[in-house]
Amino acid sequence: MPGSTHGSSGFNGTKTMGVLTLGGLVVVTAYTVALGSNGWLWFGWVVLGLITLGMVVTTRST
Repeated sequence: MPGSTHGSSGFNGTKTMGVLTLGGLVVVTAYTVALGSNGWLWFGWVVLGLITLGMVVTTRST
């Protein structure tokens, strides 16, 4: 069934983005603890989180 295959691949992409977003949070937090805060890193993480959230919403609506 082509429709179910497409949906599952979209879920896998969303799951991967979620893992990357959480991993990014860990890295940014570790960097902040070790070397001090960097606004650009936090900005990048927020953008990544918003992209992931958009993918989740898009995947659930289709």
